[in-house]
Amino acid sequence: MHVHILGICGTFMGGLALLARAMGHKVTGSDANVYPPMSTQLEQQGIELIQGFDPAQLGKEGDNQPDLVVIGNAMSRGNPCVEAVLNRGIKYTSGPQFLSEHILQDRWVLAVSGTHGKTSTSSMLAWVLEYCGYEPGFLIGGVPQNFGVSARLGNSVFFVVEADEYDSAFFDKRSKFVHYHPRTLVINNLEFDHADIFADLAAIQRQFNHVIRTVPGEGKVIWPSDVEAVQQVIDMGCWSEQEIYSKATSLASDSAQQGEPSAWQSRTIADDGHEFEVLFKGESQGIVNWALIGQHNIENAIMAIAAARHVGVAPGHAIEALAQFSPPKRRLELLATVNGVSVYDDFAHHPTAIATTLQGLRAKVASSDNANGNIIVVLEPRSNTMKSGVHKDTLANSMVLADVGYLYQADNIDWDIKASMANAPIPVTVFNNIEDIISAVAATAKQGDTVVIMSNGGFNGIHQKMIKALA
Repeated sequence: MHVHILGICGTFMGGLALLARAMGHKVTGSDANVYPPMSTQLEQQGIELIQGFDPAQLGKEGDNQPDLVVIGNAMSRGNPCVEAVLNRGIKYTSGPQFLSEHILQDRWVLAVSGTHGKTSTSSMLAWVLEYCGYEPGFLIGGVPQNFGVSARLGNSVFFVVEADEYDSAFFDKRSKFVHYHPRTLVINNLEFDHADIFADLAAIQRQFNHVIRTVPGEGKVIWPSDVEAVQQVIDMGCWSEQEIYSKATSLASDSAQQGEPSAWQSRTIADDGHEFEVLFKGESQGIVNWALIGQHNIENAIMAIAAARHVGVAPGHAIEALAQFSPPKRRLELLATVNGVSVYDDFAHHPTAIATTLQGLRAKVASSDNANGNIIVVLEPRSNTMKSGVHKDTLANSMVLADVGYLYQADNIDWDIKASMANAPIPVTVFNNIEDIISAVAATAKQGDTVVIMSNGGFNGIHQKMIKALA
């Protein structure tokens, strides 16, 4: 079958292309901007990439016309290829629907959902299963460094999927994860996000309730006890087994949720989070000593351990696996150390994610030889929610654990970032030009400082430009 993918360079659609190719299908695709790393990964797999959306790429009936067009959720009516598909009656579907019908059927699906931590947790879970010999398939919205690819079919019944609440396509406004029918469902956390498609938090909670409705009674839902928004979703109805996680500060076991049959807990040993203890039903399961930092990653790890246990992995074996886990690309990834200045790339694009990432980084710096070094945040408010101004009143305080901030005001941001930063807890400068940000950082950064670049996009290639300027 010839499968043509519109919007192929997104992390989800690019991963889907790899899976379709592995199934033996001929796969082609197009995007408005064909660029690395996804373009490189796809071309290495022999997938033809086309720049732009000229309808000529769809061929003619009986002459290279695709059998099926998979339409990404970034595509909308008015797109030349979308209009050609509809006018010519070419068979089409959404990415999540293709995944459900062609790949997830008869698989034990382990779905990782939540506002934050999906990529990291699903990467951890896939690695734990791999380490323990389960050979899972997976589709992750990033590139797990333990695997080097964002998706694979696997050699077992188990399939790990990063389960996004974003909509499926212009013709299917259900959340992607509603299509996946998981047997194991992780809900990491839940906050308001995706303001471009959801009116409020309640609208997102309704979608989470929909996915919970698809989990079988013998399946399992794993969730945190301290997130009220998740508790409210559970209260809307849950017909499956549950396991819950609560934070612990000592070896004493405090039931995370009275009446629940089990509870996971963690005890932080190292302040930066690189060492912590795992507890299940009050009993120590072992100590994780790994390369990651931050309380948020401890929580992600507990969720991965709990999900792996559901398919038969002993927590002790999962702990062994995490000691050899490498975080996905762009998750507080150290790009370079130049003249004593460390430069990190991080995907954080929501105030909570920014704050938790900086918490871990601050603890790491405090325990290092550069304890007196500054943490410099370079931030692009790029997500649709950020661009809409939903988080303009909380963005400044999310950077409190940094020492100085440089923010980029792109032309497509209508709200005044500079005004919102007027009472920021740290000095913040707003720029309209990437080169000016680079110059400002290069002029002030000194040996022992840490620069963390935060964006969920390419940020106009600022990363390598910054490294070159610091050199």
